[in-house]
Amino acid sequence: MMTFLKTLEFANPWLLILLAIPVLMIGWDFWQYRRLYPTLTLPILKGVEDHSRPVRGYIKRYLFVLRVLALAFLIVALARPQRSMQEENVDTEGIDIVLAMDISQSMEAMDFRPNRLESAKERAMEFVTGRENDRIGLVIFAGQSFTQSPLTTDKGVIQQLIAELDFSMLREPGTAIGMGLATSVIRLKDSDAQSKVVILLTDGDNNSGFVDPLTATEAAVQNGVRVYTIGVGKNGEAPFRMASRLGGYRTVYQAVRLDEDLLRNIAEKTGGKYFNVRSNAALEEVYQEIDQLEKTRIEVTRITRKTEEFHWFLIIGGMLLLIEWILRYAVVRSIP
Repeated sequence: MMTFLKTLEFANPWLLILLAIPVLMIGWDFWQYRRLYPTLTLPILKGVEDHSRPVRGYIKRYLFVLRVLALAFLIVALARPQRSMQEENVDTEGIDIVLAMDISQSMEAMDFRPNRLESAKERAMEFVTGRENDRIGLVIFAGQSFTQSPLTTDKGVIQQLIAELDFSMLREPGTAIGMGLATSVIRLKDSDAQSKVVILLTDGDNNSGFVDPLTATEAAVQNGVRVYTIGVGKNGEAPFRMASRLGGYRTVYQAVRLDEDLLRNIAEKTGGKYFNVRSNAALEEVYQEIDQLEKTRIEVTRITRKTEEFHWFLIIGGMLLLIEWILRYAVVRSIP
């Protein structure tokens, strides 16, 4: 009942000011009753129940209450209470996105916490969560490339596949950036989406595979695919965890080469953007920026329908008047 009342609107809300009339009637009746029937308290009658008043007297007294309530319901009916019902027609223009992720051994570097790959996985899963209206695919690459998932709207599946990424999934050594990009473009070339995007993340240079990165870039341009490239880390030495001969693990530093010129060239030619990240926080900011750059277009058409509810108040008010009339002219007068 309370929920019903909260959703009500009024076509003629100014008429609700007439509710002051029932309030004034109650005040006037109370004042008149006190003036005409003053209370006289006799100590001798204290504790003695009053059974002297006939039933007709009680009924007659509350006839006024029924009339006031009836008037209040009829005034609310005149104000025309309504309920609004909204319908939405949503037209979305989604974006098809392929995440191309490097899972080569160099992604084990611990300059990110806990390492480069785990940090990239966390940020990618967060990115997927916010892309409600888009199809997303997943491509992985090391010395070769592999489609882990074609384009899908099932974000749960994509997030699970990202969470399960491991260095052992592709055993061929090296970093085949060209093949990773080419495989991603193949996944998008038949897409009819207005916007097709590859987010390519790597920490190395193209030192493996049989597809040249520039050839893959040209294929991306021809198929209208925009590529955002993310270079993880920097040129030079990076810390790695190695098993110790004495048991346990030790930290060693190994040289890692990041080809920033290649990644920048791929992004510029396809209309994307290159990012270099050197910390977990910076990587998170990059995914947030890409999320803002690639906004899905959503058109929402709202249709509002109003349902009249005044008849309920009219019926209740009418019933109260009818009860009052029957009691006044049939019951009260029939009691001797």
